[in-house]
Amino acid sequence: MTPVALHTVCEALAYAIGFRTFLWTRQRLAPSAFKHKDEVAWIAVSAIVGAALGAKLSYWLDDPLTAFQNFPDIRNLLQGKSIIGALLGGLLGVELCKKITGVEQSTGDAFVLPLTVGMCIGRIGCYLAGLQDHTYGIATSLPWGVDFGDGITRHPTQIYEILFLLAQYAWIHVRRHDFAQQGDRFCAFMIGYLGFRLLVEFIKPVFYIYPGHLSGLQWLCIAGLLYYHRDIPRIANILLKGNRSAWEPR
Repeated sequence: MTPVALHTVCEALAYAIGFRTFLWTRQRLAPSAFKHKDEVAWIAVSAIVGAALGAKLSYWLDDPLTAFQNFPDIRNLLQGKSIIGALLGGLLGVELCKKITGVEQSTGDAFVLPLTVGMCIGRIGCYLAGLQDHTYGIATSLPWGVDFGDGITRHPTQIYEILFLLAQYAWIHVRRHDFAQQGDRFCAFMIGYLGFRLLVEFIKPVFYIYPGHLSGLQWLCIAGLLYYHRDIPRIANILLKGNRSAWEPR
């Protein structure tokens, strides 16, 4: 099986297993996230549509020279995607849907475990795809560096991400009873992941440099962290100390 085929299989498994995990999570770990069954369908559809659009737009932002090469031929535009854009696009889609349908409670906690599982499986596919996936790191002399086929030993940033996601979920789960508000676990997931990606992008190739010598994906991470800026001190306090009494509810 070719690397591209392996990546496709892993991506399909990520969606399938992530969805099954979501069905289990909303009943066991986040039973109050949805008050009515029809909310599940509306939220899920809005998340999927928002994620698909966000994933594509973020690829265009991160590597516009490749994406718009030979334009108006759209084949290059249809190729890439990014999980950062998918997360932010899905978040925007859900929030818009909730505004339209009148859903007031936070629904994010039901997505923390499914996203973690799906993203880990997806990154296995990215790792197996090697150079064709463009998710590898820059050259390194560290003993765990990986040659993806071009003779250069690189940071296996896909593995770094898997380890981070697993460690992050474990810590959020340990502190789950300390989160005072509905949706705090999802806030913790998003803040942690966006912060991780902002940093790990420094050891990945940059395809197009924006102001500040940052990539387009790093600027998206900054935008996402600014969205959560009021929550960051409170979430950090909970994760580090397990003490929510020092912070007033939003």
